[in-house]
Amino acid sequence: MGKITGFIDFSLKDRDSRPVADRTKDYNEFVLPLPKEELRKQGGRCMDCGIPYCHQGCPVNNIIPDWNDLVYKGDIKEASKVLLSTNNFPEFTGRICPAPCQEACTLNIDDKPVTIKTIECQIIDDAWAEGWVIPEINAEKTGKVVSIIGSGPAGMACAQQLARVGHTVKLYEKNQKIGGLLRYGIPDFKMEKHLIDRRVDQMEREGVEFYTGVNVGADISVQELQSKSDSIVLAGGSETPRDLEIPGRQSEGIEFAMDFLVQQNQRVSGETLSNKREILATNKRVVVIGGGDTGSDCVGTSFRQGAKSVLQLEIMPKPPTKVDVAITWPNWPMKLRTSSSHEEGADRDWSITTKNIQSRNNQLSGLELQKVEWQRDANGKMSIVEVPKSEQLVEADLVLLAMGFLHPRHEGLIKLLGIDLDNNGNVKANTVDYKTSIPGIFSAGDMRRGQSLVVWAIREGRQCARAVDQYLMGATVLPL
Repeated sequence: MGKITGFIDFSLKDRDSRPVADRTKDYNEFVLPLPKEELRKQGGRCMDCGIPYCHQGCPVNNIIPDWNDLVYKGDIKEASKVLLSTNNFPEFTGRICPAPCQEACTLNIDDKPVTIKTIECQIIDDAWAEGWVIPEINAEKTGKVVSIIGSGPAGMACAQQLARVGHTVKLYEKNQKIGGLLRYGIPDFKMEKHLIDRRVDQMEREGVEFYTGVNVGADISVQELQSKSDSIVLAGGSETPRDLEIPGRQSEGIEFAMDFLVQQNQRVSGETLSNKREILATNKRVVVIGGGDTGSDCVGTSFRQGAKSVLQLEIMPKPPTKVDVAITWPNWPMKLRTSSSHEEGADRDWSITTKNIQSRNNQLSGLELQKVEWQRDANGKMSIVEVPKSEQLVEADLVLLAMGFLHPRHEGLIKLLGIDLDNNGNVKANTVDYKTSIPGIFSAGDMRRGQSLVVWAIREGRQCARAVDQYLMGATVLPL
């Protein structure tokens, strides 16, 4: 490594953020990059640990110690080459990935991991600024046509890999712009969308053909697409939200989180709202049900819209602030995570279930809540038990349901294809060849694996591209 004692000599330092009072006035990214000398030191903290467990934590197999070493030596250009050899879009993961690699870092045993996510983000940002990221154009065409349905990170990664080995790639997206929920589900304050636009430009130069505003199965028939393609990849994501089926659910003022987030992202980008009924948190008492990343995004967006108050509820118990790393490391630990949105003023509560929705003239007015406990029976199965006399009433003007997603939408394309599904309702395909039950059709990303992380979507898109290339050509040079 560049500095054998770097992890001793240099203290952990991560990126700062713009003040809360400043950043909640706009939708711009608020994380501030590290000064170059400080970034170099953070790269130097990567130790010669023998077995780099960060590799185990990273789904896209990033060669993390190598580019940390190059950053410490000041060779950002070479570091960017190493980074891009395993990850098509590190500017996405460097902003919105929860960084399981850092949890697996050997230095995390002392709760002071290498700031891998920050280093990754600044490598690629510098590479773009210096003009090192250029189209990789394959002049030799195979004559094979691959149609990809869905332009989220899985579809984009698959498309780019296949175009780079000479296939004609047609990427179909039902929305007006490319990116899927990467564009419409992630708030701009976490990732500005010009980052997607410049990748789209790069991919167009590499030969990918983009077709937006096209809902396959409605605007173009599945049969027509099959007749024009040598292979099809289904990468449409997991879009069926988990609902809250309790009395009063039909009251006005209860919305799915993704409807709320998509609409705000469309406002920021200047698009026409896909849902004419506006969903706004302005001057409202907002309750977010669901404690994950989507719920956190609703919290930050609500504050920027001028919410009167924001409360986030989670049915699971409150995780510990510290974990016993001797038990959890190098695996992903369940511990309390406070996002930038939570820091902006949200109240949070755990072990809470919603029993009833109150309304006046069918307009939401409040929620009846109850504390619960999680108990394990004699067989080890966990169950929810309500805590007696723990009922409470919370006033609310807007409730956002952020309880995750069940599976891809079955109406339309999936039903028209008659394709096999797994027990969870996802498109059935394995991670060896990504083949579905229909010859010539593959699937990757959340549509195949269920709701997951952007880094897993990129991994599956890359691996699916390799499987498609192998299927079409009988051999492949694409990496695993």
